[in-house]
Formats: sequence, structure tokens, C-alpha cells
Amino acid sequence: MNTFASAKGSSSFFNFLNSDFTRPQPTQDADLLKHLSFLPGLKEILMLRQVHALEHATVWILSASKNVQASTGKPTRSSNFQVDNELLGGLSTEQGFYLYGEVNVSDLRRAVTLALHRLKNGEWDLAVHPRCGTNASVAMLLTAGLAVGVHLLLPRGPIEQLIGMGMATTTAAELAPEIGALVQRYLTTSIPFNLKIENITHTRDLWGRQAYFVQVEWRE
Repeated sequence: MNTFASAKGSSSFFNFLNSDFTRPQPTQDADLLKHLSFLPGLKEILMLRQVHALEHATVWILSASKNVQASTGKPTRSSNFQVDNELLGGLSTEQGFYLYGEVNVSDLRRAVTLALHRLKNGEWDLAVHPRCGTNASVAMLLTAGLAVGVHLLLPRGPIEQLIGMGMATTTAAELAPEIGALVQRYLTTSIPFNLKIENITHTRDLWGRQAYFVQVEWRE
């Protein structure tokens, strides 16, 4: 799985992002909740971020497993996290996440357990996924911001404005994956150090779509 965290380079900014100072700590969310427990909804926000990471990691593992089985006809324990099965998707809530797509419940149970284990043991890149809605939101915000910028900076002629819009859209598309990955890693996801898998059920979501729901529980 390629993310900014695996990039090699001399940039001091990315070195800082990968430094010990920014590495997730097992007690960070529990400590935050302990000191700021008076804030309404804080626990739900912290749970949602951890569930979001677990959802992404589960999709990566299921995608890798399905790709290997399709090519060899046999299941395997090895995983290639560059593989993404676009037929799988997820939706996170503060109580767990919905998993969409054709998947065996036994495979899902193994994938969730493995995802939780690997995230807790240092494979933090699994928390970031390129098809996350965060990336789409970042792309829209970048496009809007750059479009306003070029509109104000460039001459008001239609040709200049059209060229500026094209430049804004192209630039936003180039920047969105990296910035979206940063936003995921430091804002919309968190390593699930405090989550325990409770149950997996076949159900329907709020819109009536069939899915598996992976229910989790918070523990200190």
C-alpha cells in the first residue's frame, strides 16, 4: 500500500511526519478522553476515528486475500497491500462499521482480527485508503479554493478564466491524494488501540443496503 509514510526522500516535512514525535501512542486516545471527558461527544469522535482505521485495514486485507485466491485458487496468509478490490467498501460509525460487497463471514472475521492486530503492531499505513471519502472531500475543497484563487488573480477574460479553471482542476487532482492521505492519517483515522471486536452480523444499513456490520467496543 503506497502512502506518504512509505515515501523515501530528504524532505524535512515528511521526516517530521514520520518522526517518533508523531507516531501514534497506545494510550493517546484514552489519555485524551480521561483529561477532556467533560467535552460532549468526544468519546464518539475518538471511537469513530479508530473504527475508520479498522475499516480501511479490513478492506485492504480482504482485497489482498481475494486477489490471491482468484489467481491461485487457494487461500493464503500472505498479503499484498498494493491490491485494492473496488467491489468492497465500508462505512464507519462510532459503534462499528458496515462492510459492503461479496465476502464470506469467516473471511471477514479473520480479516478484521488480522487488521486490528497489524494496526496495533505498527502497520499504520493500513489505516489510509485511496478510496476514502476524505480524499474526495479534500479534492473538492482544493478545487474550489484554487478556482477562487485563479479567478481573483487572472484577467477577467473568458479564455484566461477557462485556462485558470483547467489549471486549478489539474493541480487539485495532483495534490488531493497526498493531502488526503495526510488528512486521513492525522485527522479522520486513529490506530484502534482501544477497540475490541464484539460481533459481526449480516444486516441492512440505514438506506436498506445489505451489508455486514462489525460491532466494536471501547476499552481502556
